[in-house]
Amino acid sequence: MSWLCGGLRWTAGRPALAWYGGGGRLEHVERVSELTYGNDVAFRVTGEDRLCVGVRRGGCPLRSVVPRRSSGGQCPECARLERSRSVAADTMADDPRPYAVYLAWFGSGMVKVGITADERGSARLLEQGAVAFTWLGRGPLMAARRTEELLRAALGVPDRIPYKEKRAVRSSLPGRAERAREIEELHRRAGALAGWPESLERAPFEAVDHAGVFGLEGLRPMTGVVTELAPEGTVVGRLLAAAGPDLHLGTADGAVVVLDTRLMSGWELAGVGPEGGAAAGVTVPVKSVERGVQGGLF
Repeated sequence: MSWLCGGLRWTAGRPALAWYGGGGRLEHVERVSELTYGNDVAFRVTGEDRLCVGVRRGGCPLRSVVPRRSSGGQCPECARLERSRSVAADTMADDPRPYAVYLAWFGSGMVKVGITADERGSARLLEQGAVAFTWLGRGPLMAARRTEELLRAALGVPDRIPYKEKRAVRSSLPGRAERAREIEELHRRAGALAGWPESLERAPFEAVDHAGVFGLEGLRPMTGVVTELAPEGTVVGRLLAAAGPDLHLGTADGAVVVLDTRLMSGWELAGVGPEGGAAAGVTVPVKSVERGVQGGLF
């Protein structure tokens, strides 16, 4: 039986793929398959088109077809509806839930500031692929947002880091102590700033490290990045690591290919049976990466 993929989910601190019922509908999650490092990821694209995943992954009433290279996986109308109730788009100023402010570390000199609903815990950090992070404080949404803006302006810390930059450094990270030192210094500098909202409760420094959760220790450098899925294409590889939406797969020919699972959402996929196995390899479009520089297609 074929299923529509919903992309990667971090469940109880572990990576898993979400699957929706087949037949071109995305009404509800039918199952979630947990991913295990050292095991194979193997699937074949059986659908002809990639369908919009809809709002809150609830399905698109128009069953719109979306571009294969879109990381959002939504048609323009569903994307507009999604952002109409989005914290990131500042359209939920009336949200009564408490929010947490954090510093997230992705590599040397790559630290961002962000906010997340306090009830979600560290889920947002796992989804972004943060190798290490620390909390800065908790409070009402607008207080958390003002704190985020304060740090961006005063410390020059961005609120976004492109995934291609995160991927490029995962196999050459400094040690755990150095990772912690960098965010500890920024936490100290942030705490010394004037202008923090009084309603935000500050949090002491405490480094949380995800390198083990992601499987990054001893990770080999990537040699290619999947750019899109395509009908009848296959992806078969040994799962080496998972960070954010990315799967690092070791292939039978010794390559390490990164698959952004956001490109999987909305596709109808089926497993690759024993008759296909490792020989099926990766037959979808891949952009080569040589010494950290992306080259042509192969």
